[in-house]
Amino acid sequence: QSAENLDVQAIILAAGVGKRLGEFGNRPKSLLEFGGISLLARHLTALSASGISRATLCIGYCAEQIRTATTAAPLALEFIENPDYRRGSVVSLWQVRAALTAGETIILMDADVLYHPAMLQRLVTSAHDNCFLVDRDFIAGDEPVKLCVRNGTLVEFRKQPDPTIAFDWCGESVGFFKFNSRCAHALAELCDSYVRNGRLDEPYEEPIRDLIQAAQHALGVEDITGVPWIEIDFPEDIARARSEILPQLKAPL
Repeated sequence: QSAENLDVQAIILAAGVGKRLGEFGNRPKSLLEFGGISLLARHLTALSASGISRATLCIGYCAEQIRTATTAAPLALEFIENPDYRRGSVVSLWQVRAALTAGETIILMDADVLYHPAMLQRLVTSAHDNCFLVDRDFIAGDEPVKLCVRNGTLVEFRKQPDPTIAFDWCGESVGFFKFNSRCAHALAELCDSYVRNGRLDEPYEEPIRDLIQAAQHALGVEDITGVPWIEIDFPEDIARARSEILPQLKAPL
């Protein structure tokens, strides 16, 4: 099962500076290499293997480096530049609103994740029209974005969940999502509202949280606990990605 012959396109958010990476922050995070292959090249290969033939990349920081690095991409790419890439990531999501409102199913991805390709395949082929990936095996703290579930329904989506919201269990969001055309359109409208109201420093998770809170769309989760992955935010993440995650990526799941 794949996305071939379906109206599906990917959106990859790759505009950020990566200011917490220290000495590694002189290039876009998406071009960091693991095993001699950049994160972005891995995304594009995995998308192509899942039957997706088109992707929109939101770029900003060192945009030309990303354009140059993708000249031999295995799928058709459209580049959208976010000139305000130092503001909140909600601006990047707003910049790709044309893709969100094109009437297609959207695979939305953070660019800074190293992962087993089976994880993306799980998302693309999920029975849920709108889907969040969640890992229950995570280290609690301020950094992970938590997905909280009550009675099988998503009720919260934040780094610091609202303490008044009850839930049965929570896990860490991977930063990969699938939205059907209706939900993607609603997300674009929410982003538009954020920008109109000057909320330019918010993370893109906030309008997605608003989707959850509105409870107007059926939102499902796929539990990918046990699948190797890591988000790259700090220098220690790069070290762990190379020593722990990379060796696990070629093994079948």
